[in-house]
Amino acid sequence: MTEFVDGWIFGHVLGEGAYGEVKLLLNRSTGEAVAMKMIDLEKHPDARQTVRKETAIHRMLSNPNIIQYFGKRSEPTMEYIFLEYASGGELFDRIEPDVGMSLWEAQKYFKQLISAVEYLHSKGVAHRDLKPENLLLDEHDNLKVSDFGLATIYRMQGKERCLERRCGTLPYVAPEVLLHPYHAEPADVWSCGIILVALLAGELPWDQSLAECPEYMAWREGKYMSFTPWKKLDNSSLSLIKNILTHSPSSRCTIQDIKRHRWFIKKFQKFGGTEGYIRPDETDSRQVLQDENSTRFCLSQPELPGVEINAVQINLEERPGFSFSQPAHIEDLLLCTQAQTKQFTQPSQNTFQRLVRRMTRFFVKTELETTVKRLVNCLTNENYTCRINECGTITISSMDRRKMPLVFKANIIDMDGKMLVDFRLSKGCGLEFKRRFVKIKSLLEDIILKGPVTWPITVATERMS
Repeated sequence: MTEFVDGWIFGHVLGEGAYGEVKLLLNRSTGEAVAMKMIDLEKHPDARQTVRKETAIHRMLSNPNIIQYFGKRSEPTMEYIFLEYASGGELFDRIEPDVGMSLWEAQKYFKQLISAVEYLHSKGVAHRDLKPENLLLDEHDNLKVSDFGLATIYRMQGKERCLERRCGTLPYVAPEVLLHPYHAEPADVWSCGIILVALLAGELPWDQSLAECPEYMAWREGKYMSFTPWKKLDNSSLSLIKNILTHSPSSRCTIQDIKRHRWFIKKFQKFGGTEGYIRPDETDSRQVLQDENSTRFCLSQPELPGVEINAVQINLEERPGFSFSQPAHIEDLLLCTQAQTKQFTQPSQNTFQRLVRRMTRFFVKTELETTVKRLVNCLTNENYTCRINECGTITISSMDRRKMPLVFKANIIDMDGKMLVDFRLSKGCGLEFKRRFVKIKSLLEDIILKGPVTWPITVATERMS
């Protein structure tokens, strides 16, 4: 384990961005965790000004649905931004590809998103890159808006300016952003509407909101009802979305209009089995299932030079050991390296005794080398480009249907003789990543371990002592 500053050590990679990685940073004595965004100025010399702008905006903000900013540190070749650690992971991980999620769950996250965006606009800040990949969840399953790299101030001292920079992620970008100077608020509201479609239908409605996109033109011309995703939506949801995804920004509904809409006001109910119905607005941290309060201590080895796929040689001696608690479900697992557990004192144990729930991993029946070969053969047959390092991290590259890069990584982890295959997105669309994962999992169905995985529950406490 590498020490960053006195008392703080590097954890695992939480994600990757345009300018570098986001790593977990852990306090050696208390177990406190923060997310550290690392910007490599040697690779990206133009990034320093972006960091100044991003941190200046972050300092202005304090809201329960926005990632908290703690500070930054500047070095000649690196910039470090310290942020709240959202232990629940990314919102896109909760969206089932081509399905979405339940109405009550979508409403809960959408309400929190609208609350955050309303706060940003009250401060004169436009986010300009709202999408599920930039929406994180805390340990109580509350949404947190993150990544202010493209954010800007559009109103100061009561004076508002039009924006000119074309930026964002194409499927979420409002049409006016792609065509001419635009007003900030309607553009952010549009992105919220696309996110709502993704939550409810598990897919995006179009690649871009331009005349050359047939799906978008069908929407504009009212010839969409026989197409997906629209036929998946109920009338109330569709009514709200139609008011948001209006081509003309001057006719588009405002945040106040959204908050008055019947879909937004209605209290959708969650069926709670024998306990009856639970209203989403009455669900607090005590009512959220333990396996949904996810903390992501996931293995991510540093990239090493790739080796030939046909000559896979994984050095088991160099792979870190793991301690783990008894999972309630096959997908649930606490991942914490033995090296970490030795660094922390007794009071911090609870920090590492939470279950993780992720949809993008599975256990297999096969041994390590066989698992790697099966996975690599599967990926090769599906026309992915694969690169593997000696610690077993497989980097998988492809292009999505929009011809944009899609990169994700798979770690093969030996958990006391049981193999865990753990995937995480590195670059590209979260929904497309989930869709590809589901296909890969189906192709490996014959080696996937079904049912509960059990270990002696004493293992965790012995290793933590």
